[in-house]
Amino acid sequence: MALQPSLRSMIIAGAYDAPHTLDIFLDYVCPFSAKLSFAIDNVLKPLVDVGGQYYGKVKVIMRLQVQPWHATSTYTHEAGLAVARAAPEKFWPFSIALFKQQAEFFDIPSSTMTALQIREKLGSIAAQLITEEQMITFKELLTLKPTPNGGNAVTDDLKYTVKFSRQNGVHVSPTVFWDGLVANQISSSWGEKEWTEFLAKNVVV
Repeated sequence: MALQPSLRSMIIAGAYDAPHTLDIFLDYVCPFSAKLSFAIDNVLKPLVDVGGQYYGKVKVIMRLQVQPWHATSTYTHEAGLAVARAAPEKFWPFSIALFKQQAEFFDIPSSTMTALQIREKLGSIAAQLITEEQMITFKELLTLKPTPNGGNAVTDDLKYTVKFSRQNGVHVSPTVFWDGLVANQISSSWGEKEWTEFLAKNVVV
């Protein structure tokens, strides 16, 4: 499916022009999304990246799925979008790092934190992966505009991701599309066996 140029770094595995596409909708504060993200990193990426059996045949796009019933979902996804702009090559490493620390952003642990404190905590994760210069850009992207309700420099990207999910009927995470259609059989519990069998059955190029 389509992907606007500013979000190209969300192609997290495989060749950009691969004919098959896995769109995987994940929420940074969803435990099931975290489980699937680790399977992507450990199982799926080696299969579709350079040297893998399906390189050039399948690409994987991480779609940010903001779920407002998780109080910090918007803040975490803004941080992901800021990394995607400030240090595109670090988007997926940042995502994995955030998934590993997602419990710190669950409702109760974050309930006494201000918005600025939440952003500072997210910044501390980013700072472990990106350069000082990139970190300056990251912070600038998340700085609120002077207008009372104007958002920040990644608000338009956030709107794009939310609208994309809505128009495609995505309600929860994780949700996975294969070549534009929902693949309900794909589960966060899938391991090497299930992913290998799925690709063997569905890759036709």
